[in-house]
Amino acid sequence: MNRRQLLTATAAAAASQLLPSREHSANAATPKKALMKLGCQSAPTNDQHLDFFLRHGVMNICGDITDSKKLGTYSVEDLSLVKERCEKHGIALEMVAPPFLASSHVDRTERPAIMLGQSPERDRDIESVQTLIRNCAKVGIPSIKYNMSLLGVVRTERTPGRGGSTYSTWRLQEAKNSPKFTPLTRAGHVTADIYWERITYFLERVIPVANEYKVRMACHPHDPGMPPMEGFQGVDTVLGTPDGLKKFISIKESPYHGLNFCQGTVSEMLKDPGKELYDVIRYFGSRKKIFNVHFRNIRGHRDSFQETYPDEGDVDFVKAMMVYKEVGYPYMMMPDHVPVHPDDKGGLQAFAFAYGYIRALIQAVDHMG
Repeated sequence: MNRRQLLTATAAAAASQLLPSREHSANAATPKKALMKLGCQSAPTNDQHLDFFLRHGVMNICGDITDSKKLGTYSVEDLSLVKERCEKHGIALEMVAPPFLASSHVDRTERPAIMLGQSPERDRDIESVQTLIRNCAKVGIPSIKYNMSLLGVVRTERTPGRGGSTYSTWRLQEAKNSPKFTPLTRAGHVTADIYWERITYFLERVIPVANEYKVRMACHPHDPGMPPMEGFQGVDTVLGTPDGLKKFISIKESPYHGLNFCQGTVSEMLKDPGKELYDVIRYFGSRKKIFNVHFRNIRGHRDSFQETYPDEGDVDFVKAMMVYKEVGYPYMMMPDHVPVHPDDKGGLQAFAFAYGYIRALIQAVDHMG
């Protein structure tokens, strides 16, 4: 090689180090897509409400099939009718909830056997859940959300919010001194060990069926987190911390066993949700354990908070949405527990605000690198 050839080769090599590779250039030109979808779980799933969803760009929902006379399970016919109604409006029925295992207090629950650990009644109820899984698979509904709760959603009195709204609120110290809460529920004292036994008993019998039929089971955390050991109303709420949720997903490991990840509830578990939440999303999202998101905000922290409009809480929603994109989360982002106002019967105005906010965020992060 002569001197001229040597200089040309050296310059070309140096340039190749400065320029991005063809693969890198292609990746840089094509940012990672945002896969999440705007969703909702508000009821009822009738033609009028489906039109409301459609007007606001909500194309994926958790359907309401509630019938107070049907406390067992939903038949293939029940599920098919609701699915067909959704499809008539161009909306996908992505998820349903069983007619029990709701976020209700055990003293007001008609079929509490699973959470009370009562046999043989809990075996009957577990069989109903197994049947629901099989029926959802037959109809083509890919996910079921449920709760493993004894206390339901525990709150103190509502507090004032903007524009005459009121916000769902929790103040632990206030609750401890309130006659509103009895010392014990009908469940009596439920230690962490007892609670985990009941959860494990359920998962060992349900998750293998979900795995067989490829239906995702999405469990909601305990809302709100309570003090460990002493608990509240005699109950140690074991799914009220990130560590508890980590233990939960490790029981009967399956790609169909995960969380209805209520971002508001998880924020309520943390001392500083504005700093801590994003790593919690990463933990469960990177393991593909988030099957649905309740995308709501709070002002405050563990033991003392208000549930706000999405744009005024302590969690940076742009940053949170970017993390869901980062981990490749592909399912629904739902508003939940919207503020209440006397001029907004049913919360339709508040839901519409939340829909627009979430939809805009998804579109915005879709264009970010």
